[in-house]
Amino acid sequence: MSTGLPDSGTPQRPGTSKPGLRRKSPDQLIAESGGDLEGHGLKRTMGLFQLVCFGVGAIVGTGIFVGLSDSVAEAGPAVVISFVLAAVTCVFTALSFAELGSAIPVSGSSYSFAYAALGERTAFLVGWCLLLEYGVSVSAVAVGWSQYVNELLNSLFGWELPAALSSGPADGGVVNLPAVVVIAMAATLLVRGVRESATATAAMAVLKIGILIAFCAVAFSAFQDDNLMPFATHGLGGITAGASLAFFSYIGFDAITTAGEEVKNPRRNIPLAILICIGVVTLLYCAVALSAIGAIGSDAVANESAALSIAVNQVTDSAVGGGIVAFGAVVAIASVVLAVMYGQTRILMSMSRDGLVPRVFERVSPRTHTPVANTWIVACVFAVPAAFVPLDVVVNLTTIGTLATMVAVNVAVVVLRRSAPGLKRTFRVPLYPVSPVLGVLFCLYLMYGTGWTTWVQFAVFLAVGSLLYAGYGRKRSRLVSSPATDPAAPVSPEA
Repeated sequence: MSTGLPDSGTPQRPGTSKPGLRRKSPDQLIAESGGDLEGHGLKRTMGLFQLVCFGVGAIVGTGIFVGLSDSVAEAGPAVVISFVLAAVTCVFTALSFAELGSAIPVSGSSYSFAYAALGERTAFLVGWCLLLEYGVSVSAVAVGWSQYVNELLNSLFGWELPAALSSGPADGGVVNLPAVVVIAMAATLLVRGVRESATATAAMAVLKIGILIAFCAVAFSAFQDDNLMPFATHGLGGITAGASLAFFSYIGFDAITTAGEEVKNPRRNIPLAILICIGVVTLLYCAVALSAIGAIGSDAVANESAALSIAVNQVTDSAVGGGIVAFGAVVAIASVVLAVMYGQTRILMSMSRDGLVPRVFERVSPRTHTPVANTWIVACVFAVPAAFVPLDVVVNLTTIGTLATMVAVNVAVVVLRRSAPGLKRTFRVPLYPVSPVLGVLFCLYLMYGTGWTTWVQFAVFLAVGSLLYAGYGRKRSRLVSSPATDPAAPVSPEA
């Protein structure tokens, strides 16, 4: 059974398709990753629990501990609706990720899915956008970690790091040293091995969920109904803008699919982990936002980047509770840096295998079974913006780039259903094709909410990516003369 039909409706010989439209069959993607065995030195060591913890570790962090104030500033108490709207967008797209992750369990995530369905040029641009989701967001998350480190030091010892060493030039400092430190710590752990990284991520995920649940218990004890009025402070526009910002809090759930080559029984565990993570995180976010606003009011939450610590301090009339929350934030955000950096290295590894980025990114250490050079390059590159750029500069650009990749994933589900109906899928999106179509529409709606300046920045970003593909990737692609360019290449029949 074919993986797709060319535009003419007739088969092409290998190597004759236009460069930007070259596609890889799902079978080839799986074969290159090692199939159901080990591939390229990677080892399958992660079970379902570790994968769920990895997903929670990638999601829960800066968005709720630091970014909550920005979302509340836009939407007021109606930020709860903003979180739900962002979650609905994630749910439709998560279903698409679950189907594709079960059908093509490889490390490339959105990039590999786009390569199989939409062609090489689109895949390269998806990988380019993933630099925003996985790379630039590491910088943003590290900046948020720095803020809570100061809050923790203040709670424990009554002092803070000098502004010159804890903020970038835009915030009155010189260099954000803690942000660089957390990236270096994550890189060190990642190069030691996936098992060690997964164990650390699981422990941190359990700890931060426990602290957020404890926060909700404390904050709800001081809940006042009047703090929810007026509810929609800035109307529907505020809710939409709040949802676009709140979406940043969900970024990372798709990192689960980047572990496709290091997960036991990936066709079963990847879809389950994605759906469990989205459900747990949505309930947690709505409870935290509602309890925080109910305890101290939306204005107080909007004006404090470390709003959760402030809320606990006010409710308990003590700095101890705020110190515990700050500790939870330090742990939570560190785990996000770890998980998201992991995702970035695996995306680059997949792109390197295809010749679209330099080969150094695909090299795996025979001793640790990890891409050591890849990890340290990512750490060094993204430590620079973490050291010098404030958080709010990159949040919207990261959000629109992530939403664009999710549009591609939803479209890929539709394309592969038509071009590769025999592909083995252990999970299928319900209500097809309504679900992926709604996923596209919700993503576009949130992209609209990021504002025109972000769209201009994103257009420039895509233009640069297109030039890089034309100047480097198109010429060095390993599909130039590969039989996999044959659109009549077979796929495995569905089990």
